[in-house]
Amino acid sequence: MRKFYVASSFKNKDTVRYVSQYLKDKGFIHTYDWTQNERASTFEDLKKIGHQERDAILESNFIIVILPAGKGSHIELGIALGQGKKIYLYSPDGGVNNFDTTSTFYHLPEVDKCFGTIENLLENVIANE
Repeated sequence: MRKFYVASSFKNKDTVRYVSQYLKDKGFIHTYDWTQNERASTFEDLKKIGHQERDAILESNFIIVILPAGKGSHIELGIALGQGKKIYLYSPDGGVNNFDTTSTFYHLPEVDKCFGTIENLLENVIANE
């Protein structure tokens, strides 16, 4: 069965949970649910969470990155790229195609850019996985 990880920021926690639950209901395996964590308050907490998130990405067949996202999500994107994982990059407003603010890494062949509604993203994932 296909395993996945979802990267995003805490402010997108509800969307991450929705996407994760939808995919789990379809039989996919979620490797780690960081939305269950409280915000880290010590360096030891950061280290523990970092290990869990890194291991979850390595275990996944693909990851989903939901924008807007912070520095942690972009590091997760980098780990996935370095491991040759398929990445679904969700940009609700298509901002990843704004030349002044985009990242070079958003345009690599492993990255499938998805726009529109979250349902558009999910349809794309289901069709391709």
